[in-house]
Amino acid sequence: MAHTCRTCNRTFGTELELELHRDTCSADQLFCDVCGERFPERTATTDGWHYRCPTEDCDGAGIGESLHRVSEARVARR
Repeated sequence: MAHTCRTCNRTFGTELELELHRDTCSADQLFCDVCGERFPERTATTDGWHYRCPTEDCDGAGIGESLHRVSEARVARR
């Protein structure tokens, strides 16, 4: 049985994995298309206007361009 996080819609194989994930998941997280990392929104900006991926050597920038809010993300199945 699959277990899905209500905040970010990620799916986990066990209930334990889901519970451990909930400790770090929050609605204010961002996802970078370039490097695939997730991080809190506050670490991606210094002025609240310009956003850049905080991962070293990553060029991802801009909400809606390379950076997306996890709460707005949808998972596609193949």
